[in-house]
Amino acid sequence: MAGKIKKGSLVHAVREKLEASVEATASDTRFPPYLFDSKGEVVEMDGDYAFVKFYVPTPGMWLRLDQLELAE
Repeated sequence: MAGKIKKGSLVHAVREKLEASVEATASDTRFPPYLFDSKGEVVEMDGDYAFVKFYVPTPGMWLRLDQLELAE
């Protein structure tokens, strides 16, 4: 599914892939629910990463493409 993600796509994080990631072991593993329950927009891409801006009053974040799926 990550192959279909492009700039402007609406996405949300995949809980299983994000919680089991190397990034999770390097930071607080209490991820906010909006990462999984709401839609975010891909505003930039760089290699295997996408910068996602969620529609909540928080800063955007870089996530690996395999940790994202297209939102319906």
